[in-house]
Amino acid sequence: MIGRRLCCFALLAVLVSFASLAAAQDKILYQKQSPYSLVVVTEDDQGMRTLRFGTGGVRQSVAKVGDPDHLELPYAPVMLSGLALCPEPKRVLVVGLGGGSIPSFLHKHYPKTRVDAVEIDPVVVEVAKQFFGLNEDETLKTYVQDGRQFIEERPNTYDIIFLDAFGSESIPYHLATREFLQAVRRSITAQGVVLADVWGPGANRLYPSMVRTYQEVFDELYVLEVQGSANRILIALPKKLRVSREELAQRAGAISKQKQFRFDMAELVTYGYQYADEKDPTSQVLLDKK
Repeated sequence: MIGRRLCCFALLAVLVSFASLAAAQDKILYQKQSPYSLVVVTEDDQGMRTLRFGTGGVRQSVAKVGDPDHLELPYAPVMLSGLALCPEPKRVLVVGLGGGSIPSFLHKHYPKTRVDAVEIDPVVVEVAKQFFGLNEDETLKTYVQDGRQFIEERPNTYDIIFLDAFGSESIPYHLATREFLQAVRRSITAQGVVLADVWGPGANRLYPSMVRTYQEVFDELYVLEVQGSANRILIALPKKLRVSREELAQRAGAISKQKQFRFDMAELVTYGYQYADEKDPTSQVLLDKK
């Protein structure tokens, strides 16, 4: 276990170093200190634009402007595989905007679905619109607000909630606690799905407790590994389904084909599926700090 953690830390260090080197070679299009971080937008010689927090920060979002189907970061297609458990959502929430890759992708392939995106940093929202092609209309709206407060104000509203606000360098603790997840559960419909992108063991010391906290709040939890990345995708449900790897892959693959995605979600599900039914008694449930 210790060896595996050291390996993960080493891999993360290499990735960060490589990202920093690449960022240094890219053209800086925008740089501004927001109330929360230094927001930097760069562009490489292939026209790919990247959002970072800090000049050498980890990539928060990467986009090919004008092509919402292009999902550069490997976690995003895996996160979308949760659509297999709610194939025709009427209303979706994305917490954590970045460059708007996931909202833009959903908006294209689910044009009748209302997609709300909430982001605490107003500069990030400006950047997503100005540099990453995020376009609001009647079915795609952005909100500048703390994600927790936004969710607490909207019970029984969303069919799917994407929690995409966790980075390798910072984990908003108030978006990981039992009390927050209880609000998330109240905010989804009875047939709803919660999808969270988190950093896995080795790169995130809170990972075992985050998993344990999701298990405490939701009736069912699945974990999907992301190939070539330290990310893990948590799929949480307010009901028992006990969907096997094969069934989840079949459902995900059918959606990929129906919606004409460029990637096969069946392969992504098959790679790293885990039904997280056993609770680790040594991991603490994360609670709000009094």
